Amino acid sequence: MSRPPLPPFTRDTAIQKVRMAEDAWNSRDPARVALAYTEDSRWRNRSEFVVGRAAIVAFLTRKWEKEHDYRLIKDLWAFDGNRIAVRFQYEWHDAAGQWHRSYGNEQWEFDDAGLMRRREASINDVAIRESERRFHWAAPGPRPADVAGLGDTPE
Repeated sequence: MSRPPLPPFTRDTAIQKVRMAEDAWNSRDPARVALAYTEDSRWRNRSEFVVGRAAIVAFLTRKWEKEHDYRLIKDLWAFDGNRIAVRFQYEWHDAAGQWHRSYGNEQWEFDDAGLMRRREASINDVAIRESERRFHWAAPGPRPADVAGLGDTPE
């Protein structure tokens, strides 16, 4: 199975890869997201370690059972060969209705077929008021073209 664009990445293909990942995660469909990873993909997500597509699906299922109305924006930070680094923010609320904005960085490594074989994510959560939310679009679904990326979003 191949998942273009393939490494080595150019600026344009790295941006394309980041947007594809953002769109998939905004679908909140664990099975769809997992198809972008190798069968034996290795993750570090915060302090949790995940190995393989089945574990990725289980992890994402748990994640989106907790993180309601999830909306994510990812931006390319750097790229080289078969590696991409991104920064991201996402907003969600818990079962009690408390909104959060999660800030993070990820490092990705791809195989020759364009599947991600390694993902390392460092993430921090900040409680916010609903009035402080920045990401407003129908969800689940991709970020609309008229919603700015992080470079245009005040910290």
